[in-house]
Amino acid sequence: MPHLSHGKNILLVVLFILFQSCGKKIGTPSVETVAVIDTIIAKDTTTLIEIKPAVEEVQPIVEEPKVHTEDLNFNYIKAKSKVLWKTNSNSDTYTVDIRMKKDSLIWMNISVSMITGATGIFSKDRVQFFHKINNEYFNLTYDSLSTKMGFKINYEILQSLIVGNQPFKKNNSRVIRENENYILKQDEGRIQIDNYVGPNRKLKKLLVNDGPTENKLTLDYEDFATINQFLFPFSSQITLDVKDKDNKVVKTLISIKYSKVELLDSPLEFPFKVPAKYLNK
Repeated sequence: MPHLSHGKNILLVVLFILFQSCGKKIGTPSVETVAVIDTIIAKDTTTLIEIKPAVEEVQPIVEEPKVHTEDLNFNYIKAKSKVLWKTNSNSDTYTVDIRMKKDSLIWMNISVSMITGATGIFSKDRVQFFHKINNEYFNLTYDSLSTKMGFKINYEILQSLIVGNQPFKKNNSRVIRENENYILKQDEGRIQIDNYVGPNRKLKKLLVNDGPTENKLTLDYEDFATINQFLFPFSSQITLDVKDKDNKVVKTLISIKYSKVELLDSPLEFPFKVPAKYLNK
């Protein structure tokens, strides 16, 4: 039976990791166009003759239209998925049950061979995680979790990536047309983000690059199906290229396939119990 290691636990509970950084944006100064007129004095006359340079016809700049992704709208979500975790050294498969209350709570239960191995709950400001097999309990802020992970994460980003919504909302994204897709290019300080938006206005691919560290994340959404008139990606694949403490690139592949997804209006339960002996530590 695959073993849920300490480091992998937090990664698996989080499932989706994203770079985020704050930095000042450097504006591009405006450039004024100046028309130049050449003045020539003719040899045999005192008359001034003005010769204007030929003016090339300037093609109007056609701006790409503003592109907005079609976000999944919901009150509650209940889902079941299979997660394949693969590195260069090993691969494990888990069953992950997810429950979510929009903008409030994310609950996950991780099982191996029908045996619950860990349960985690994410609120707006904290992450609680109980590893039943190893008898370990974690109660972390997002700042402390980000330190452990090596990436800055928060609740809003996690929720967006789980349901396939665009994680960063900006009206000033640079838009590029690529065949049938649009690419929304964004800068978050030292982080560069490419959002690939398909004809269905859903996010189909996310590329994230941290310039200084060269850490990279690629997230592909596939197998879109309609649920309650909304499109949901039933398959996704995360590829992480992250440097370890020895500056070596470690590649991790996480494949997620949902077998069942429900968008609900009725409230869900989020069972999370931790033995008192762990709470008193």
